[in-house]
Amino acid sequence: MTVQRYLTPEQLVGFENYKYSAQDTSPLSYYVMHPFWNAVVKICPRWVAPNVLTFVGFLFTVGNFVILSIYDYTYYASSDAPPGNEYPPIPNAVWLACAFNHFMAHTLDGIDGKQARRTGTSGPLGELFDHGLDSWTTSFIPMCLLSVFGRADYSISPLRFYFVLWNVLTCFYTTHWEKYLTKILFLPWGFDISQVLIFIIYLVTGIWGQHIWKFEIFWGISSGSMFECMMYTGSLVTSLPMSFYNVYKSYRDKTGKMLGVWEASRPLVCPILCFILCTIWVFQSPSDIINRDPRMFMYMVGTIFANINCRLIVSQMSSTRCELLNWLMAPLALAVAVVWIIPSLEMATLLVLSSLASAAHIHYGVHVVRQMCEHFHIMCFSIKDRAD
Repeated sequence: MTVQRYLTPEQLVGFENYKYSAQDTSPLSYYVMHPFWNAVVKICPRWVAPNVLTFVGFLFTVGNFVILSIYDYTYYASSDAPPGNEYPPIPNAVWLACAFNHFMAHTLDGIDGKQARRTGTSGPLGELFDHGLDSWTTSFIPMCLLSVFGRADYSISPLRFYFVLWNVLTCFYTTHWEKYLTKILFLPWGFDISQVLIFIIYLVTGIWGQHIWKFEIFWGISSGSMFECMMYTGSLVTSLPMSFYNVYKSYRDKTGKMLGVWEASRPLVCPILCFILCTIWVFQSPSDIINRDPRMFMYMVGTIFANINCRLIVSQMSSTRCELLNWLMAPLALAVAVVWIIPSLEMATLLVLSSLASAAHIHYGVHVVRQMCEHFHIMCFSIKDRAD
């Protein structure tokens, strides 16, 4: 089968010269997670390829999204207020399954790199594969978490959650934009903390039920609003300021790429345009799409964003110029225009765009991996042929 040539010769040469550089200063990561992962990876057979661990971990997260889409597509299952009382609550066993899946996803994501070093199979493909799947996972995880709180009583509206989702996506993208400029991946403290908290939330919900989150803190602030504030605080107080400081420090110490203002800002153009187009759709929607079908709309946003992020990662790892615009901006802009001109086609347009974005992103991911395997004469999911 012919391999689609998404990667240019210049990018492939850049991957040949790529060296992984990261800093993880999180106390939780250093004192708890890494010692735990170091013990777990010893259980894993040496014949298991690291990318298998990465992909299976991703499937655990997708599994949570699929399960909760079946039990709670509308996000009303955890709500008592109408029309929430028309939907059966999610069984406790489902939450326990979500806790297990999330734990496995986080653990496999933590040991894949260790397995690569343990088996002598570290390389740019593994990092690209890992971070590429993380680009999509970044939207699945918060979309699953919304089912815990629902969309009515003691929670937040889909519109507010839409901006929470963009907050999460922005933090993830900024981390890779930071590496694009500094050549170092600074792992945010909030990542492992958030993963552990999400596991605890699933576990608590599985044991005591989703009604345990139906409470107010003080001054009428609900539990859902509390977690909303925590997510914004985590990004605006720790993640984003540290990213901008690290970029500033790289220019001050002349340790980064030292790009000009336009070249440094170039990777930000496409995600900003994506946010503007999606937000115009939300506020101009003739059928109030963010309340009518929040799951499908946010899935569409997350999928398009994942493709934008993956292309930044390719540019960052290959030390090549980041593309200005992603071609998916054209069908997104067209969809916004169609919805405005022919309101009756809004749901059909959303479905078509979501399908197109999914197919395009999967096609891009599959063929980039195949092209990398062909170039480096390796197998993605096998160790046996790596010495050939």
